[in-house]
Amino acid sequence: QVQLVESGGGLVQAGGSLRLSCAASARFFRVNRLGWYRQAPGKQRELVATITSSGTINDADSVKGRFTISRDNAKNTVYLQMNSLKPEDTAVYYCYCNADVRSTMWQPWSATDYWGQGTQVTVSS
Repeated sequence: QVQLVESGGGLVQAGGSLRLSCAASARFFRVNRLGWYRQAPGKQRELVATITSSGTINDADSVKGRFTISRDNAKNTVYLQMNSLKPEDTAVYYCYCNADVRSTMWQPWSATDYWGQGTQVTVSS
């Protein structure tokens, strides 16, 4: 099973910046996609941005031009640089990973979704 460790959340004022990171680890796995979703109180979890191992990015219109997703494939780590933060960005941010996993090298790969525990981002006005 893939383990996701998140860091970087916190409290900032509007216009400030935060950098989130998430590291994925497992015995046998191949990362297909890493990224971030967020969930504000009373709202559905929504896409922030994801990135494939090849660098293909899918991000939400609400964060275009403000948030930048990147990854370090060697470390299986994804980053989210959040600039020009707005109060509406306040949410719990969840690291997401889709990876091919297997218990041993003799078993077939199985694509599976994984979620981090979430890190709180609060933007005050």
